[in-house]
Amino acid sequence: MFGSRNFLFARKAGAAGNKLFLWGKNTNGQLGQGNTTSVSSPVQVGSLAEWSKVGTENITIATKSSGQLWSWGSGYAGQLGLGNTTSYSSPKQIGALTNWLTPIIGTSNVICIKTDGTLWAWGSGTYGTLGLGNTTSYSSPKQIGSSTNWVSISAEYGVLAVDSAGKLFAWGNNAKGQLGLGDLTNRSSPVQVGALTNWAKPAAGSQHSLCVKTDGTLWSWGFGSYGALGSGNTTSRSSPVQVGSLTNWATPSASRYSSACVKTDGTLWAWGKNQYGQLGLGNLTSYSSPKQVGALTNWLQPTINTGSTICSKTDGTLWAWGQNNYGQLGLGNLTSYSSPKQVGALTGWSNPDRAGSTSGCVQS
Repeated sequence: MFGSRNFLFARKAGAAGNKLFLWGKNTNGQLGQGNTTSVSSPVQVGSLAEWSKVGTENITIATKSSGQLWSWGSGYAGQLGLGNTTSYSSPKQIGALTNWLTPIIGTSNVICIKTDGTLWAWGSGTYGTLGLGNTTSYSSPKQIGSSTNWVSISAEYGVLAVDSAGKLFAWGNNAKGQLGLGDLTNRSSPVQVGALTNWAKPAAGSQHSLCVKTDGTLWSWGFGSYGALGSGNTTSRSSPVQVGSLTNWATPSASRYSSACVKTDGTLWAWGKNQYGQLGLGNLTSYSSPKQVGALTNWLQPTINTGSTICSKTDGTLWAWGQNNYGQLGLGNLTSYSSPKQVGALTGWSNPDRAGSTSGCVQS
């Protein structure tokens, strides 16, 4: 989820591999250490630098630089994609294919684009979140439609996906209007959101959604509680509404009631619920409009979730803040923080992900 569970698709997987590190809650073996022991500092999965992308929740799923796809953790709904409902505490390869790119973990399911632009799903089919036209669960990957032009995806209870034409599609749970279709009806197959063709970077939270357009504007919809939509109020909306009038938004992330986004100038902004300090503003106050996190201009990729946030910087450092009851901040303790704290002293971090109480990141 990746984090808020979003991913901008690139047609070619990276040739060089990275080390994979995980930390935090490990109840289901999602840290990949062959045990269920939680840790408060990053621990490497295996010893090789062969990983490309990672997503983590009660499972972890990751691609290798070879294009292979691996998973481990809780398998109760078939979300590991291994053809069964067994849980594993060490990595297991999904099939033998080498054209997987980056999987996105939803709610007990996984959505993944391949290098050929096709879209695949497996795990829990509740609410139609697999996009297969039904609510059936599957323990092995199933293709969503026949399109080969998917480029960007994000998933939680609902799924958002952008194609190469800039069209935005949504499906799954829509109880709060988070699909942006002007109603509260669930969908089990992809449905286009409006008729525009300038959508670029979606971010699906569990009850609200964000998306940056190609013109740099930011849009939000869904449940407005705690100001999660960034519109200066707590009003819920079932269709996209622009957040302010700026045109320099770049990388959004959405959680249950909180949001974050990096601008093109490298500044980081956050809003919504803040009960654990997950907005990084040095307090526990919720905000209904975007607030800048500090004054730095080198933020890169935020991943905000229910109680905490991690974010990489352009210098390759990794930072975390918010709730830390399982050590999910990676700081070697269980202390919560309302301002950004650096995770160790290493650089080379990229593509961070966190969900609930488990975090992960690759490091070169």
